[in-house]
Amino acid sequence: MAHLASYSLMRGQGVSTLMAACAQRLLNAAAAAGAASSPTLLCCGSPSSRPCSSSAAAGPEPDTEVAVIGAGVVGLAIARQLALAGRAVLLLEAAGTFGTETSSRNSEVIHAGLYYPAGSLKARLCVAGKQQLYAFCKQYGVPHRRLGKLLVASSPAQLDALSALAARAAANGVSDLRPLSKSEVGQLEPAVRCEAALLSPSTGIIDSHSYMAELHRQFEEAGGTTAFYSRVVGGAVAGPLKRVRVQDANSGEETELTAGMVVNAAGLHAQAVAADLDGLPAGTIPPLHLAKGSYFSLAAGSLAHIHGSSASGSSASGGSGGGGYRFRHLVYPLPEPGTAGLGTHLTLDLAGGVRFGPDVEWLPPGTDPRTIDYSLSPTQAQPFYAAIRAYLPGLPDDSLEPSYSGVRPKVVGPGQPAGDFVVQGPAEHGVPGLVNLYGIESPGLTASLALAQLAAERLLAPDH
Repeated sequence: MAHLASYSLMRGQGVSTLMAACAQRLLNAAAAAGAASSPTLLCCGSPSSRPCSSSAAAGPEPDTEVAVIGAGVVGLAIARQLALAGRAVLLLEAAGTFGTETSSRNSEVIHAGLYYPAGSLKARLCVAGKQQLYAFCKQYGVPHRRLGKLLVASSPAQLDALSALAARAAANGVSDLRPLSKSEVGQLEPAVRCEAALLSPSTGIIDSHSYMAELHRQFEEAGGTTAFYSRVVGGAVAGPLKRVRVQDANSGEETELTAGMVVNAAGLHAQAVAADLDGLPAGTIPPLHLAKGSYFSLAAGSLAHIHGSSASGSSASGGSGGGGYRFRHLVYPLPEPGTAGLGTHLTLDLAGGVRFGPDVEWLPPGTDPRTIDYSLSPTQAQPFYAAIRAYLPGLPDDSLEPSYSGVRPKVVGPGQPAGDFVVQGPAEHGVPGLVNLYGIESPGLTASLALAQLAAERLLAPDH
């Protein structure tokens, strides 16, 4: 991030300082080119002020070729994708760093693509994104582990649902699921009780912060520029030159910048950003439903109580606490029909720590994402015990400790079938040079690289 230092962005100066420095660079570049040179449109999306190639080049000069709004994991992936394709990109983020909301408040799971309706964006992009993400992590040294997941039927009544899930996964192109009997599950995870299970070998875990840091590094290395503390508060997108109004989060000062193209990847704030863009048909903006999910971690010393006599012999994997047992797989119950999540599951971090969640708490309609209270109380753990004991009966009382919470931006509300990702380009909303992404919840982390490819394709596609 060396080139950001000259703009003092990390010191909290925001986009106004960036644009002033950018304008000076353009003047210097024009003077260096000389009056005899043919005119070239330059953009502020890179320190080198590379030429623009957007359709806005025929009119007034934009400040940047592409403005990407939101530096969560998907915004970062899109910005990187466009910068690597040679576009001059300015990444706008309201917070003081990247990935402070949904991208860092989730299970950090690399999903296999089991749950989603065949042909949906979630199904297609999760399966494709999973392979891309594993390859990315391996190539760039992002910490991750492909440890597998057990999906358990905790009663005979759930066996049909387990079979249906296996069929849905096969329809999505997931071909590595393995059915397990009760005894086979016991050999893998002695503390887990169930009637049967599916083993998903391609499910894994990832250090999401390290992944986002690597996306950001590559974005800036490719010439992209980041403006933190820069909240988008309005704009106009109808013409070839997009106008974006940005407020400095520290000073409150507003600056208007222009861009040839705009990507709205603002996550929890995507609908609000879209509603403030003049020229975008309001009817194309889906509703926003916020679902809060809380996580609780397993207290130190609780593993021995959970596993009892099974925490010995070949089941042990040399875990923490003097060589005691530790889980080797993620464990997921079957999703309950009519709920908004995948159930209160057992996940692991890369250090072997155990946490459970998330639950589903629908926030009141109209809740401003900026006012969300992410705090947790120990009393909120009480409903977790019954849900977890359905597959982990040895969980002792008072063994859960508050960990963290997150909020999922959904496009459908309580009691409705699960919604899909919404990625709207000109073909969907009729505005050239604009892409809006809505409802980017799980499996958004897994699908992030595939989502970036799709967003770039729709942004750069010829006018419909």
